[in-house]
Amino acid sequence: MQTEASLRSGLLKAREQLPYLWRALVLIWEATPGWTAGWAALLVVQGILPVAIVNLTRLLVDSLVTVMDTGPEGESFAWESVRPVMIQVGLMAAVLILKEILRSVVSLIRTAQSERIKDHMNGLIHQKSVEVDLAFYDSPGYHDQLYRARFGASQRPLALLESTGVLLQNGITLVAMLFVLLPYGPWLPLALLVSTLPAFYVVLKQRLQLHRWTIKNTESERRAAYYDWMLTVRESAAELRLFQLSEYFRNLYQILRKRLRQERIQLAVQQGRAEVLAGGVTLLVTGAAMAWMVWRAVNGQVSLGDLALFYQAFNQGQGLMRSFLENAGEIYSNSFFLADLFEFLELQPCVFDPPDPLPVPAVLKQGVQMQGLTFYYPESARPALDGFNLEIKPGRIVAIVGANGAGKSTLIKLLCRFYDPQEGAITIDGVDIRQFALQDLREHITVLFQEPLHFSATAGENIALGDLSILQQTEREESDGIWKQRVREAAQVAGADEPISRLPQGYESLLGRWFKGGTDLSVGEWQRVALARSFLRDAPIIVLDEPTSAMDPWAEADWLVRFRRMAAGRTAILITHRFTTAAFADVIHVMDEGRIVESGQHHELLEQAGAYATSWKEQMHRWLEASSPDEGADLSA
Repeated sequence: MQTEASLRSGLLKAREQLPYLWRALVLIWEATPGWTAGWAALLVVQGILPVAIVNLTRLLVDSLVTVMDTGPEGESFAWESVRPVMIQVGLMAAVLILKEILRSVVSLIRTAQSERIKDHMNGLIHQKSVEVDLAFYDSPGYHDQLYRARFGASQRPLALLESTGVLLQNGITLVAMLFVLLPYGPWLPLALLVSTLPAFYVVLKQRLQLHRWTIKNTESERRAAYYDWMLTVRESAAELRLFQLSEYFRNLYQILRKRLRQERIQLAVQQGRAEVLAGGVTLLVTGAAMAWMVWRAVNGQVSLGDLALFYQAFNQGQGLMRSFLENAGEIYSNSFFLADLFEFLELQPCVFDPPDPLPVPAVLKQGVQMQGLTFYYPESARPALDGFNLEIKPGRIVAIVGANGAGKSTLIKLLCRFYDPQEGAITIDGVDIRQFALQDLREHITVLFQEPLHFSATAGENIALGDLSILQQTEREESDGIWKQRVREAAQVAGADEPISRLPQGYESLLGRWFKGGTDLSVGEWQRVALARSFLRDAPIIVLDEPTSAMDPWAEADWLVRFRRMAAGRTAILITHRFTTAAFADVIHVMDEGRIVESGQHHELLEQAGAYATSWKEQMHRWLEASSPDEGADLSA
């Protein structure tokens, strides 16, 4: 009963996966229509050739028996009696040569198909990865889906294509073999089917168990990949050595991999036992069929050629049937992973364009207003913003300060519409930003994130990536004119021009250590390059998250003067922990627990003697103690 229930469950699952198989085949056709058509045609020919070989074998054996029974004339056989044999040998050789040629051609086509399909599927995964909202990246479930799509499902269409091809080829050969066997006994095709059904059941059960095991252990596989990443990348190398963490993470990796390995081997052992039992049934049926045919040959009911044909046809038919069912099992298995792939590709963002988007103003007249914002990050019970209100007037430099976790960086994500708030609205010149097209909105905002990317590209390209139109234009120019004046001006404003000029090839120097010939920068120098990248975009709204965190006081003072000159006429938001940077702004807003608690200019906030004044005094006191411990200072002004 349990076996019957398992088989019924497996067949039900197979039926549920059929739509995914069809969608996968459609994707394969979209990626390689010409190659796929040629591949299918050659598979049909390859499916017919084994039957031709079996029939030629029977003719050859019978011809040889006839020649041997006739006997030689004199000391040799007459050419007339030998000629049919030689013709059949030649035909056999021609068919075998054709078979090998077609195998090579199909292998070439498969290589071309696999490369195109792989690129096509990876392209779909990349496209979906950048389409979904940042909220998806806050969900462990999304990372499980992405992991299965990238490291499993992205390869499944190739495996499906291979299994389908073998299924098609073997199916054609098998049908032809059944017709060859039918004259010897109508029960022989049925015997072939019965002998392979146990193996088919084993395949279905094993594939289902493997998929369930994969789903259950996706997070464990991801964690093992994380430990592997920690042990092999440059970003973690220094701390692993300093704190002697290498052995700790190696042990974690080994323990986790040992458990996964043992469970996987246990599944293989169970499969092996079942396959042995299924193989025993196959051998019994084969032995019975062969004994019956030998008995008929001994009694003169069939010729030696018939016996040779039967042996080849039944043996090949049994192998083909087993291969046919195994490939059906492979398709069944791949369908589970294809379901994971298509579920990933069907993810829909929650942040999307409005039906009739309005244009974003190129020059702000009323500024940015944030009204009653309440926002929770996914799976968080604590609000990052709670009834938040803020007005930023156009053409002003605004600083936002506050403790870690106050919600400062969340404002950037909401302003760029990486998320939408649960309550409230952000407006630009009185228009809710949800009325703008996403791309248009983001093109009117330039941002320096708290942890900007370090692109493994030249120094000039690292800056030019802030405005792709500049990069695409420079790619068409000669080497001496590669970097436009705007790139250099942005670098000068950000203070990146000086460190770049010291590089071996200036703006054409490769940055980072990922590739040969690359040069690394200090944390502060990387930050200046990222600043230049954000300055390059001529956007009416500038948002900088901790822009001076890696600068010394002298560099900070120099940069602030240049920044005010560059930001003239634009609306700038500075998110910072440095009060020396905040003091430079036209107005300062102090955040605490997702709300604005104080606002004003630097001297006004000091006079209020509130949270800002207290933090200012503490920060200045620590700085003076570090620079001159024996000196005091009046920090009240």
